[in-house]
Amino acid sequence: MLAVLAALGGIVLLVVAELTSFHAFYPVLILYCASFVPTLALGNSLAMTHLPDIKKSFPHVKILSAFGWIAGSVTLSVLHGERSNLQFQLAGATALVFAGFCLTLPHTPPQKAGRRVSVREALGLDALNMFKRPSFGAFMICIFLISIPLKAYFVMTAIYLTELQWSNVSGKMALAQVSDIVFLFLMPFGLQRLGYKKAIMLGVFAWVVRFTLFAASAAAPGGQLPLIYTSILLHGICYDFLYIAAQLYVNAEANEGNRAAAQGMIAFVLWGISSLVGTLLAGKLLAVYKLAEPLGPLTHDWQHAWMIPAMIAAGVLIIFALAFRNPRQGGNAQLQPGV
Repeated sequence: MLAVLAALGGIVLLVVAELTSFHAFYPVLILYCASFVPTLALGNSLAMTHLPDIKKSFPHVKILSAFGWIAGSVTLSVLHGERSNLQFQLAGATALVFAGFCLTLPHTPPQKAGRRVSVREALGLDALNMFKRPSFGAFMICIFLISIPLKAYFVMTAIYLTELQWSNVSGKMALAQVSDIVFLFLMPFGLQRLGYKKAIMLGVFAWVVRFTLFAASAAAPGGQLPLIYTSILLHGICYDFLYIAAQLYVNAEANEGNRAAAQGMIAFVLWGISSLVGTLLAGKLLAVYKLAEPLGPLTHDWQHAWMIPAMIAAGVLIIFALAFRNPRQGGNAQLQPGV
């Protein structure tokens, strides 16, 4: 499935690179997204099936994804492809190479291969049984709410830096993945010391700080460089202690029969429904805070645009702190001693 989806995505991206009308470009790009997002859950499920000691080995394997991100971002900047169709051509070609590589991965048949499977099981709906645990239900609701304001970073940052007339935006934003490498390496220790709740709260708090620093940079043109670079370098805490910790928690709460479905469910929340709501919110922010008269190269009121997701993230942090409870002693996701 990984190979099929990667090959389909690569072909679609090469088609996207040749489209010049928005009305043709947008639906085809959405088709690519529909082929790509399932690979996130499939890749996690595959890794968690074969890796020993998931809480330690999974973050360390994910370090390689940060190296890949850096390689792609720097290559794009070196070739000055951020604002051309070259980015789609490179991504499409890489996806086709990835499709071939997927065929070399360990054989991993479905857990229920060889027996009758109900429609509910085939659709992964058996993972919904996990919501019967109050703490898990509270966790999923909070993760959905937390993920909404975070999409502002992925939508707005490149636009913000472009309006500030930064060059090689993609390469400079790759500093985020340098931070990612450091904190992925430290994450097993952090989870052991903090437990899931405190680790995820730390991740969300880092997002509040990140958005606040972006807002401060918009209000302080003379000192914006250190503020922006600090915001970018917070990515390791922001992403790893929220997204990776959430995936590990769900894996620990799942069982052998519904682990793949559970990873699909968390992927749907993190990169599916919350992305839809979050990117729509970011688009609304850009529309609401568009300046009637540009101030030099700036066409948006960035100070207020960045403070809105900061305040939303702070509010959800409070909700998460009050609503989520760590698993009781003996629960599937119990960690010692931090949890």
